[in-house]
Amino acid sequence: MEQRLSLVTLGVADLARARTFYEALGWRGQEVEETVFFQAGGIAIVLWDRARLAADCRLPDERSRGFGGIALAQNVRSDAEVDDVLTAVVGAGGTVTKPAAVNVIGFYSGVFTDPDGHAWEVAHNPGFRLAEDGSLVLPDFGRG
Repeated sequence: MEQRLSLVTLGVADLARARTFYEALGWRGQEVEETVFFQAGGIAIVLWDRARLAADCRLPDERSRGFGGIALAQNVRSDAEVDDVLTAVVGAGGTVTKPAAVNVIGFYSGVFTDPDGHAWEVAHNPGFRLAEDGSLVLPDFGRG
């Protein structure tokens, strides 16, 4: 298996509401057969009905609003951009669950949830370089 990620599919309770939220943040989606696709750099974020996604994966749909064990993240180019994104999230109907601050590791970040409870970290970590196209370039952790 190649070491890469192509799609992240988020199970949502209300497709129109979820699409409206992400588009209020400036994302542009395309609806295809009751799903919405967003190009997100080199991958795609897909919104799909939660029950249908669970059935497609042959998993129970617990309808739990608790933490699902996955957090998405977007690295940005400055601390101010972290603040701008979190402000936009609130305006779009999301919830900031962890206000932006310097974390224990030493970089600036905050966390929000979308209307379906999916957690997103927004971070400015100068140690993780962003290419011009926004793609993340990991440092060589072995070099000290």
